[in-house]
Amino acid sequence: MAANTSATMRKKALKPRTKPAEVRRDEILQAAAALFIAKGVGTTTIDEITTSAEVAKGTFYLYFSSKEDLVAALRERFVEGFCARVRAAIDTSPEGDWNARLRSWVHAGVAAYLDDYKLHDVVFHDYRPDQRRMKGDNPVVVDLSALLECGSDAGIWSFEDPRLTAIVLFQGLHGAVDEAIETGNRDGNELAAKLSALFLKMLRP
Repeated sequence: MAANTSATMRKKALKPRTKPAEVRRDEILQAAAALFIAKGVGTTTIDEITTSAEVAKGTFYLYFSSKEDLVAALRERFVEGFCARVRAAIDTSPEGDWNARLRSWVHAGVAAYLDDYKLHDVVFHDYRPDQRRMKGDNPVVVDLSALLECGSDAGIWSFEDPRLTAIVLFQGLHGAVDEAIETGNRDGNELAAKLSALFLKMLRP
């Protein structure tokens, strides 16, 4: 019995008392996201975030220099999640079928926005002139530009400027989803089908 007790104590001693940094950081982000959605960014305090995440205030500052820094991290995570979802959808489409791959981009993009629009609205609500570079470096536009170039090189589509075309399509999708949310139309498949048909018509040689 004593031997078993000793072994149990050794196991407990070996068990880490703190969570890995990436887990702790993610918990803070999740707590902040929930609070931002519920009451807004401006009225949410760091004390509320740390209480919800069950961490000390000093722990917060190990990962983020300010609330604005945390909001920027949520923006980055949103964009990364959006891109990952869209890329996964495109990868399910037949290689070389650029029309099908663009349809996948549209359907996944619409679904991603509809699923997370509340978080999107609160963390992208205060774009300022000094953040234009972040818009210009948008990975969503970069990925779409690459997709469009491939379709153009294959002779499927015709346009002069792939980046400008990607910006127009991306902003068009964004605006259409905003309109759907505002009017209460949450049928993402119907909206994506209409947008796909419109975009492909625009890209025809």
